[in-house]
Amino acid sequence: MKVVLFLVILGSYVTGVNEKYLTKNGIARFYSKTDLEDIRAENKQVLAIIDPATSSVAVSMLMKGFLFPKALMQTHFNENYVESDRYPKATFEGTYADPVDVSRNGTYNVNVKGRLSLHGVTREISVPASIVVTDGVLSGKTTFQLVPEDFKIAIPSLVRDKIARKVDVEILFECKKQ
Repeated sequence: MKVVLFLVILGSYVTGVNEKYLTKNGIARFYSKTDLEDIRAENKQVLAIIDPATSSVAVSMLMKGFLFPKALMQTHFNENYVESDRYPKATFEGTYADPVDVSRNGTYNVNVKGRLSLHGVTREISVPASIVVTDGVLSGKTTFQLVPEDFKIAIPSLVRDKIARKVDVEILFECKKQ
């Protein structure tokens, strides 16, 4: 009887510790501002997973999920720049060292380090982020800059002045326990 009770308690503890938080409706935005043109796009189909037990974060999105205010911008983005048919996804896998107590409401500022894969190139990045715990829901936010050339995204000289050298990126998500 004691063995059964011990196994039930242990199973409950292990299950509680290894719970992951997930969303399929995260948001990724990017913004490029120059004197000639502002370019912005948004993707509302971002998959994000946070595993508090391992302090890990994973994010994945289809590049064709980005929507632009102008259809021509979207076509150029997918066909000429990120080549969405050839490189359909962008992914990030990383970890944070700062503690996040998912049992207590609060805001936790963390530094997330990991590997960003975009356009067939994988680079190590480190970005500041915040994780907000509200009644068992984890909301994440980060903003950072990307240099398209770092990911071998060629910008033709004809439009070079219309696209910022550094593009502002924002990722937002609200993950629920799975």
